[in-house]
Amino acid sequence: MTPAPTPAPLHSLTAAPASATAGEVLALIRSGRAATRGALGRATGLSRTAVNARLTALAEAGLVLEGEEESATGGRPATTLVLNRDAGLVLAVAVGRSRSQLSVCSLDGTELAGVSLEEETGPGPDVLMPLVVDHLERMLQDLGRTGAEVRGVGMSLAGTVDPGRAMSVDSPALTGWDGVPLTPWLRRVTDAPVMLDNDMRVMALSQMPLAGAEEEATVQEHDDALVLKASTGIGLGIVADGRLVRGHRNAAGELGHVKVPAAAGLRCRCGETGCLETVASGWALVERLRAEGEDVDHVRDLVAAAGRGSGRARAVVREAGRHIGEALAAAVTVLNPRTVVVGGDMAGAFDTFSAGLREGLFSATTALAGRDLQVLPAAYGDRAGVVGCVRLALESVLSPRAVDAALARPAG
Repeated sequence: MTPAPTPAPLHSLTAAPASATAGEVLALIRSGRAATRGALGRATGLSRTAVNARLTALAEAGLVLEGEEESATGGRPATTLVLNRDAGLVLAVAVGRSRSQLSVCSLDGTELAGVSLEEETGPGPDVLMPLVVDHLERMLQDLGRTGAEVRGVGMSLAGTVDPGRAMSVDSPALTGWDGVPLTPWLRRVTDAPVMLDNDMRVMALSQMPLAGAEEEATVQEHDDALVLKASTGIGLGIVADGRLVRGHRNAAGELGHVKVPAAAGLRCRCGETGCLETVASGWALVERLRAEGEDVDHVRDLVAAAGRGSGRARAVVREAGRHIGEALAAAVTVLNPRTVVVGGDMAGAFDTFSAGLREGLFSATTALAGRDLQVLPAAYGDRAGVVGCVRLALESVLSPRAVDAALARPAG
């Protein structure tokens, strides 16, 4: 199994070595740390000639634009450098059990078109992927753009995935997806590379600042974070020292299948017994409330009822948060994150859910690990997954290595 490429730490975008390549120069421009030739020279140690050579290569590839800004001293205005957002497109496909979100974005992450596909139950790839392809083609056509302009596709699935072959290998939540290569489906739209990761990690990626975005205040906050997805299933995105942690088999973060005492003897959808999901996941809570005669079809119905003030719904959501907090406490003690970020459908009842989460978490973790710990709602709400897919694509196709490889390829 081919491992996924490891993104550079966020802080690596703020500096470059003296032998900086054109791709590394572009990373500095994207991050906003060097917007002029002089600033690039100071940041990299490159000579003026070397800086100009790299900028020429980037400009000829259409990746960098130059302009002038007014001089504060009244002297000659400096030439400013920016990423050419219109030099290509990226596509995002966030597949969920009951909802999939698609997006077409420019190279600075601006959404140009988007759509949400609602399904009753999780369809297999033979049903969903033709719909995905049809909508992507239609959005491109409506924008007057073509698949030839697409530089990359970011995609997410629940469960464990094989990024190298762009397929699911173990997804209890999505029946029929395991072992099915997804790239061939997308070839009808574009020949661009497909980057696949699981839904937990793309949600974590959505909380990390995109190079060039005005989100610097959150960089340190999420350099060490646990990003909880509490929805139909339960998963954990782990960010340590600015890097996403994937694990040996890309299976890091399967919090929902940790065994907990409260679930002893209860059968999970993964086939095992005693998993956290059986007492705290959306699917388990919906099954329980249906058995009690409640009219709920999805965890979003439960969250909406909690928002309307239903005492039973609020109690169930808070109890789920407490169970998850107790299970999460070991990870907090071992990894010592600065933040726990809550996303997924349960975040729609953040105050109620997080009250239970804090109760279970802080009662079971060490005082030191919990001393400065913050529990925060995820940025972008229910769009965090598709935003993460956009960033997965952008950070892959605009990484220094990818840019340098593209510049080295012969024209035509």
